Amino acid sequence: MPAEKNMNSGRMTKFLIYCVVVVLLNIAGITLFFRADLTSNKVYSLSDASRKVVETLSEPLTVKVFFNANLPAPYNTIERYLHDLLDEYSVAGGKYFNYQFYNVTADDEGEAGRSQELAQNYGIHPVQIQAIEQDEVKFQMAYMGMAILHGDIIESIPTITSTEGLEYQITSTIQKMNNKISALLRLKDKITVKLFLSSSLRVVAPYMNILGISEIPKKMEDIVETLNDKNYGKLTFVNLDPSTDPEAEEEAGKFNLLHLNWDSFQDRQGRQIKADRGLAGIVVEHGDRFEKIKLIEVFSLPLFGTQYQLTDPDELEQAIAGTIDAVVNIHEEIGYLADHGTLAIGPDMQMFGMQQQQETLSNLNKLLESGYSVKPLNLQKDGIPEGLSFLMIAGPKEPFTDYELYQIDQYLMKGKNIAVFMDAFHEIRPQQQGMMRQMQRPVYMPVKTGLEKLLGHYGLNMKESIVLDEHSFKQKVPNAFGGGERAIYFAPIIKNERINKEADFLENIKGLVMLQSSPVDIDEQTIKDNGLTALELFSSSERSWQMQDRIDLNPMYLSPPSNEDDFKSVTMAYILEGAFPSYFADKPVPAREEQKDESPEDAKAEEKRDSGMDMSKIVTEGVTIKKGKPGRIFLIGTSEILKDNVIDDKGQTPNAQFVMNVIDYLNGRGDIAVMRSKTQRFNPLREVAPAVRTGIKAANIVGLPVLVVIAGMIVWARRRTRKRMIQRIFGT
Repeated sequence: MPAEKNMNSGRMTKFLIYCVVVVLLNIAGITLFFRADLTSNKVYSLSDASRKVVETLSEPLTVKVFFNANLPAPYNTIERYLHDLLDEYSVAGGKYFNYQFYNVTADDEGEAGRSQELAQNYGIHPVQIQAIEQDEVKFQMAYMGMAILHGDIIESIPTITSTEGLEYQITSTIQKMNNKISALLRLKDKITVKLFLSSSLRVVAPYMNILGISEIPKKMEDIVETLNDKNYGKLTFVNLDPSTDPEAEEEAGKFNLLHLNWDSFQDRQGRQIKADRGLAGIVVEHGDRFEKIKLIEVFSLPLFGTQYQLTDPDELEQAIAGTIDAVVNIHEEIGYLADHGTLAIGPDMQMFGMQQQQETLSNLNKLLESGYSVKPLNLQKDGIPEGLSFLMIAGPKEPFTDYELYQIDQYLMKGKNIAVFMDAFHEIRPQQQGMMRQMQRPVYMPVKTGLEKLLGHYGLNMKESIVLDEHSFKQKVPNAFGGGERAIYFAPIIKNERINKEADFLENIKGLVMLQSSPVDIDEQTIKDNGLTALELFSSSERSWQMQDRIDLNPMYLSPPSNEDDFKSVTMAYILEGAFPSYFADKPVPAREEQKDESPEDAKAEEKRDSGMDMSKIVTEGVTIKKGKPGRIFLIGTSEILKDNVIDDKGQTPNAQFVMNVIDYLNGRGDIAVMRSKTQRFNPLREVAPAVRTGIKAANIVGLPVLVVIAGMIVWARRRTRKRMIQRIFGT
């Protein structure tokens, strides 16, 4: 009995010790929080760029997250991801970063109802999502958004339906708010919101089905007052009536606002309406920067003709709030060459003579404006202004004069950065219409702009050929034409192993698609002599070849070469870094060419009249920078990858992220580039040889049964050995 009692006592002691250990482990788990991110791209860890942004907060920043409870997959993981991500932000931001989650359900009463109302005040509204329950597809409305409050500034992310790029979106928004607060506090003069509204429109507004036009000035005043509370009181409202104020009418002419003219007419009641005119529009202005907002929308409907509609006041408030960012220039300004036949980056390019340009880079422009202020440049008239650290040249078609090349050269000598998307050929499409247009093939003419000799002097060269590749994009052929797939050889697919992972901003880019791209190579001796560094970005596959001389990109007439020696991998993009030597180092400064409507003789005579002597006799020396400060040049042999059919407006495709990462890297934002692409969805499997694939299949089919048999034999052998040992011990 004593032995049994001692045994029970020992068991009880062990049980109590185990209980104490379990309690201590739970306490340690609660107080000593630890998380390990085992993903290759550190998807669930805060990036260095995000840490830097929140560590510099000097005022409290609050994040309010609105999510429905019990959301179906895959949306239920987004809230958990947000919890973990905001925890990381909170640790990095310290006391200045706070966040709060609101459970918003379909119930309009109680706490949930108040949360719904609060969400809608921040511009967050429910969205329709799809759920699968009991083998049925159902739809429900759900709140999934957040509002970020910093000082008087409020920014919303109204819809969060994916975790992809969410950290980049949050960090960019916080950085934008920081920049905006700094810019607003630095303003000496107020931002003026001008309402141009002719009182003459009140007479014809009822006949145009425009109701409430007389209430617009009061509504605009209320909107500006509301926005003033969110922008540190930096807004002022001005109501101008061009009908009674000639100066207001003259000022409105500078902004090219909506003009309405009407002849005299008689309405149904017999009242005579006299002929008149009117203006309507809103201008947000500060200094020499301004943005226009439509007050009256004009659109055409079949059978009904031209219709007019006042812009909704809520939309006006959002539009004015958005234009404030542009007029105070909260982002770093970058230059975009808008002449010499480059691709149009936005509707404002019309002012640079691009009215006939059909293709615009609207998606790229949208992505750039989220982090930069894009300034179109007319090199022929205005040159390159001081203060720009980056210049983008996309698809130039017209020759540069020596004076224009001199401006680009000297811009680079100042330690600035340039990105060149250059085409070797210009596609000229047939002018005929109808069937004749379809029968004729486009002609591809070589492009000679003069940039080639400038880049060649630095050590960069682009070949006059198009890269074709067996590893290319596959186009589906309609069943009417036989079905199947057709290889588009001039759209090579750049595989992961062909992308240089030594460049941090390319680390998470797993694949690209090029389009009508030319090879780029370097002059190694020139680069070595000048102490430059060449960074190869990516190359085509070993099954690629080049089309030269007569270019014909009709997929039906393209096929791989029969000679194996024609296949060769080529480099398709480079970045050159270092202190570049000037192309004009030992040359006189080029003279600026006169305008076409002014002859050289007239210009020379004008110079002589103004100064009293012939200015052309003076030789300028000592103004050319012969050896520049360290800068960077990016060169790729195509501008097609910038177009809207390649770059998406959300910036989620590998091509869009590649272009934005390059621009960020050239502007010293390499950490932002890494953060943008770390959640890239495109993760192709590594390609293996056919023999390896066969071996893996055989191992999966045969290997597991063989392992079971081997394991069984090992167990059988051990049992037999144990049986023999027992027999020896007991002599049986």
